[in-house]
This record gives sequence, structure tokens and C-alpha cells, in this order.
Amino acid sequence: MIQLKSAREIDTMAEGGRILARTLAMLRESVRPGMTTLEVDLLAEDFIRSHDGAIPAFKGQYGFTGSVCISVNHEIVHGIPTKKRVLVDGDIVSLDVGVKYAGLFTDSAVTVAVGGITAEDQRLLDVTRTALEAGIAAALPGNHVGDIGHAVQSVVERAGFSVVRELVGHGVGRQLHEDPQVPNHGKPKRGTKLAPGLTIAIEPMVNAGLPGTRTLSDNWTVVTVDGRRSAHFEHTVAITERGPRILTLSE
Repeated sequence: MIQLKSAREIDTMAEGGRILARTLAMLRESVRPGMTTLEVDLLAEDFIRSHDGAIPAFKGQYGFTGSVCISVNHEIVHGIPTKKRVLVDGDIVSLDVGVKYAGLFTDSAVTVAVGGITAEDQRLLDVTRTALEAGIAAALPGNHVGDIGHAVQSVVERAGFSVVRELVGHGVGRQLHEDPQVPNHGKPKRGTKLAPGLTIAIEPMVNAGLPGTRTLSDNWTVVTVDGRRSAHFEHTVAITERGPRILTLSE
């Protein structure tokens, strides 16, 4: 069921989203070779909890043990933080974070470089970020989720990369995952119509190679089927009469 949010709820989500954005900015500056993914996770948890009324949204959700989904290189999403995984120079790392603030959820992700990365890896990150921007620009009242997916898919495939199809964006707000699903592919004017008050997580997951995925034996970590690298960027966005409002910005 679609849950439209009031103006007050959207403003509250933006307050939580600021905490989330600042968390990701802190992590982006902190990640370095030699860190474990568990260390990254604990930094995020401590930072989120240092803000009154804010808690990590992912911790304990569906049994997930971390505060951040940390996915390295060919891992697409849902990587579990662990002291056994040490980041090395040349890695790319997806940091997917949720915050629950004043009873409402926001969700955002970035993919960052650990040390120096190749030009092709940088292009993968740049294209994925641009695809997110294109998806947000299509999140207009009267458009449909298919318009968002089409915008994302067009950017990605024009660059020679592929969009993950088994995993999608989603509604977010009163729960972490709400209707509607927001695929990263599609056709204009198809799917759920976007109405003011709808709040969604738009999150392109882009593979350097084939679009296929598989899930590891931990039943969480989703990886590329061909072992090539993947990037992930995400914002929580409100549909308003004046267009899309990004709720996960630091200012």
C-alpha cells in the first residue's frame, strides 16, 4: 500500500536525512587501506547515536547484525561488516546506511574509493552517480516509477555498463521498506504514478559487466555473477508539487 507523507513528516525525514548525509560524509573521509569493515561500521554507529533521537535503521532489521551494509568490489549490496575483511588500496566500497529519527526512516548510499583506483573504476562510480541524478530528475509528480527506471537505465547502458534487475529501490518513511518498488530499468509512463507526498529511495546498482547476481552462503551478500565490480548510489527523495526534494543532504 502506498503511504503518502504529510509536509511535517517530510520535514522530519529531512532532519534525519541530514544526520545520514553527515554520517556518509564522515565515512567517506575516514575510509582508508588497513581498516576493517567492522571498524567502518562502528564509526557509523557511534556517529549516528551521537545525535539525539537518531538510531541506525539497519541494525537488527531482518536479523542484520551491522549498522552499515558494506559491499566491496564485486559485492553489490548487503555486505556484512566483519573484522576479517580488511580494505586495501584500490578497493571500491559501497556504504549503504539507514537512519531512524523521530520514528521515520531515511536511506542513502555512496560508493567510495579506498586509496587510488583505476580510471575504469572511477568511471563506474561517476556513471552510477550520474544515473542517480537522472533518476531523481525524473521523479516528478505525474510521472511514473517507469520514468525513473528508464532515466537510470539510459545513462547506465549508454556508458556500456548494466543495471542490476533483481534488486530495486523502494518506498521509505514510516517503515524502512514500503511500496512502491522502484526498479532501475523500465519504460516511461509505466508503473506506479508519482504523487506529492510519496517518499522513495532511488538507488542505482550498476555492474561493470553482466547484470546477473548471486547471493553468498551468508544469505545476505549479493555479488556480481561474473566477479566484476559494482557501484551503488542512493538518495531518499520526496515527490512534491515543485518537483523532487532530496531528503538525504547534509544541508
